Amino acid sequence: MTKPNLACYSPGLAGIPVVESSISYIDGEKGLLEYRGIHIETLAEQSSFEETAYLLIYGKLPTRAELDAFDAELRHHRRIKFRIRDVMKQYPEHAHPMDALQANVAILGMFYPLPRLLNGGYDEATVRDVVVKAIAKLPTLVAAHARMRAGDDPIPPRDDLSHAANFYYMLTGEEPDALVARILDVALIVHAEHTMNASTFAMLVAASTGADPFTCISAAIGALSGPRHGGANEAVLKMLDEIGTVDRAESYIEEKLAKKERIPGLGHRIYKTKDPRATLLQRLYAELMEKEGPDPTYEIARRIEELTRETLGKKGVWPNVDFYSGIIYRRLGIPTDLFTPIFAIARVAGWLAHWREQLGRLRIFRPTQIYTGTHGAPYVPMEERGA
Repeated sequence: MTKPNLACYSPGLAGIPVVESSISYIDGEKGLLEYRGIHIETLAEQSSFEETAYLLIYGKLPTRAELDAFDAELRHHRRIKFRIRDVMKQYPEHAHPMDALQANVAILGMFYPLPRLLNGGYDEATVRDVVVKAIAKLPTLVAAHARMRAGDDPIPPRDDLSHAANFYYMLTGEEPDALVARILDVALIVHAEHTMNASTFAMLVAASTGADPFTCISAAIGALSGPRHGGANEAVLKMLDEIGTVDRAESYIEEKLAKKERIPGLGHRIYKTKDPRATLLQRLYAELMEKEGPDPTYEIARRIEELTRETLGKKGVWPNVDFYSGIIYRRLGIPTDLFTPIFAIARVAGWLAHWREQLGRLRIFRPTQIYTGTHGAPYVPMEERGA
């Protein structure tokens, strides 16, 4: 057996490349994020989630005909089978929406079994079918569970609304105005992809075994459900509510810094300057506040950013995407425990892009370990083991 190279040991695989990919790129020093070489700011300003998903998955901006066809397929496949709704009725009322979503996506694999090719892969028509069904149905699954746990019937999707606007409609029963729809659309765009993060890696680990793609997505959702990955915006809101008012922000931050405790929403493993996604969401929220009035919670967040700019900013600790996203979602009337499911609704595009890119390339992931236990330990009979 080959002994592991101790010099290569990297906890959490930090800095260890596991695949070659042309999907997204980050320069953490410059605060740069690109999808297929296009700056995230450009996509947020000029694209839509549907177009961005196509770009990520197929590697190019679609023609008008290609985008229209892709969008039409997404709208056509938004509905879920009544048997899936019947299963959802059995979930306990206290079930977290991420747990429900993970279970529901796994169920999709049973309702839409996939034909396998002899080489263990999928043909392009099958890949397209998976891509469309997964992206189209996740918002419906999230919205349906959110309403059913409250004792309400799910609201059927509308084919005349965009991806983001339809989700808001299914969740609230109200059609969003143009600004709200755009804010949600941009939120989906900026969360759609982010290189080799934990949930994307989980997706590919499952895919490397030959598991069906719905199982792989379910694995990714499981990874995303952890508070160290997808739940940070909930922690930010909890902190802001605890602070309560702008004038208490300074003493709160001073106490946190004195205890060397982490401040939710600040800092990122890659970015050493302000997360460009946070900047985009902050600008959009400013537009919403101009229309609907100021938000005291936002003012607390902005004050925290000001207070930490000199101390933590010099150390490369700046607001990340979660610092402002939760504030926005709550202003739109979205329950806190749906923040991470919305993350999944967006990130499924990135997961599928990596899955499609790596089809036929992946060897089964089998990292080694550094054994720190004993050798040759004796078996002690029960009567000799003590009380």
